[in-house]
Amino acid sequence: METESDDRVYYVISDLHIGGDEQLEEIPFREELLGFLERLETTDENAELVINGDAFGLWEFTSLDGTEKFDALVEAYPDLFAQLRATGENVDITLLPGNHDYELAAYEEFEELFAAYNVDLVRDPSTSRSVGDRTIHFEHGHQRDPNNHIEDWGNPHVTPVGYYYTTHVISRAGQLSDRGKFNWLKDVQAVTPTERMPVWLLSKYFYREMSPLLRYSLLPFLLLFNVSAILAVLAGLDIAGIWSAPVDQLQSVFQLFGLAGTAAWIFLGANVAVAGLLLVVGIPLYLLRRDIRKTVDRFGVFETALTVDAESPYVNAAGEVFKSEPNTEIFCYGHTHRPTLREVDGGLLVNSGTWLKRLHRRDGIVGVLPPVFYPSYQLAAVRIAAEDEGVAVEFEEIEKPSPSPEELTLAERLLTLGRKPDPSLPEQAVLADSPNEAEPPTLD
Repeated sequence: METESDDRVYYVISDLHIGGDEQLEEIPFREELLGFLERLETTDENAELVINGDAFGLWEFTSLDGTEKFDALVEAYPDLFAQLRATGENVDITLLPGNHDYELAAYEEFEELFAAYNVDLVRDPSTSRSVGDRTIHFEHGHQRDPNNHIEDWGNPHVTPVGYYYTTHVISRAGQLSDRGKFNWLKDVQAVTPTERMPVWLLSKYFYREMSPLLRYSLLPFLLLFNVSAILAVLAGLDIAGIWSAPVDQLQSVFQLFGLAGTAAWIFLGANVAVAGLLLVVGIPLYLLRRDIRKTVDRFGVFETALTVDAESPYVNAAGEVFKSEPNTEIFCYGHTHRPTLREVDGGLLVNSGTWLKRLHRRDGIVGVLPPVFYPSYQLAAVRIAAEDEGVAVEFEEIEKPSPSPEELTLAERLLTLGRKPDPSLPEQAVLADSPNEAEPPTLD
């Protein structure tokens, strides 16, 4: 379906992931989403809201089937559906399926169910709209992802790899999350790319679930590991009679501090002994791991978002769409949770981001501590409209307080002191009035 009106303003959001088993039912951005919809309810713009996939976590419901999931959503979020109905009386609301709510494309009954709340469900993989003398291409983006690609679109029995990850990992996390010392496991759906999940689990275990006594006992050793590894090498040279001066000089320095220096020397010696043992075992294991990884990479067995540029499929897809559809110069998608606005072949590639938490990895500066995954919110709606100078694309930030400091332990806060993430949204871009012109769009 394509909108005739050239002066229409489009607002685009995606990847809300609302709903799921047990702890996944919580919407941390509920007030912000309702406020955004209330604003559109009273706007005097000729506007349309496009929810570009993964609005709902239907895959995350593991005990319900088909339209039963819609009933569960309405029961859990009556205020949201009431607001959708009210907003839809003033502006058009279009909903496209993503991979997590792919069932919207598989059961035609959903069209009538959403229509009752003034939401137009488009069950196709993509749709387009006119703005000025340009066309916008909308799709969620999972069709460009081999782990979530739907081969037989509309078949309710299609189950790509991502389906199993969602039902067996994310949904299970929702069922178990409140058993932890802090209700953190449900945030697994915010871990992107998913290949980082093992490291994230190790991090949360160390900083959140591990006994504090054990954690703070290990901290000195882990912090001093790099130093201890160097000293272990020097100690080996000393034992072998090759070079003893550094060890002798260091020991004499510690002796200057009397009993305290002796205690520190014994503690450091224990660290050196453990570090030396780990080096003896670790070096051959590292060489073996590197050789295995080279072999695996050579065959391309596990090409993931960590080894392949996550944006390249969308850059290529946008280029193909722009080439085959000359008036289409904006390619708008979601799925990867990364807000993006960049020029591609004279057009614009736009990723609307996510309303879930974003987890920013912060590796330790010293030692071998697990990385800290610092949470933040980056809520935004993409606004696309014809302006005097051309078609403008910009991110309108929706303010939301940062996650509570209690989501991080004292150790995590100390280790990220001065390194808190400060994510920023892309600057506005403008497509000048003449379509397909030689000059690229301007990025402010």
